[in-house]
Amino acid sequence: MEYLIVKWVHILSSTFLFGTGIGSAFYLFFASLGRQTQAAAFVTRYVVKADWLFTAPTIVLQPLSGFYLAHLAGFPLRTGWIAWSIALYAVAVACWLPVVALQYKMRDAAHRASVQETGLPPAYWRYFRLWIALGFPALLAFIAVFYLMVAKPA
Repeated sequence: MEYLIVKWVHILSSTFLFGTGIGSAFYLFFASLGRQTQAAAFVTRYVVKADWLFTAPTIVLQPLSGFYLAHLAGFPLRTGWIAWSIALYAVAVACWLPVVALQYKMRDAAHRASVQETGLPPAYWRYFRLWIALGFPALLAFIAVFYLMVAKPA
């Protein structure tokens, strides 16, 4: 029963992590491309909140529950698919950490532009391009981790 509960927590937290990431990315991407300062200010504010409410806790919960599942199932962490999952997860988190800082900068730039009733400044677009550049490897890493967790290839 303990294994099933931990597995449920692991799957549920991965759903929150991936779902929040995809949802936040979708809305932030299209709010930015719409070039409506008010919309970008609104969306960036809530994307930052979503990261702290959903992403940050699940970023921590995923490896904790994953390591515990491996322990309960008797899988050594050096098992190929587990080792690759850990490495890819580290890549995704390494991309996410600067993304959080960029989202704060985007939020602040969009808010200032909204208050001043101007367009989004060039700095916003620099942050946005870097945000996209970091988002793709994180997305691909998470997709690969999902595959490894389900398929458990030898």
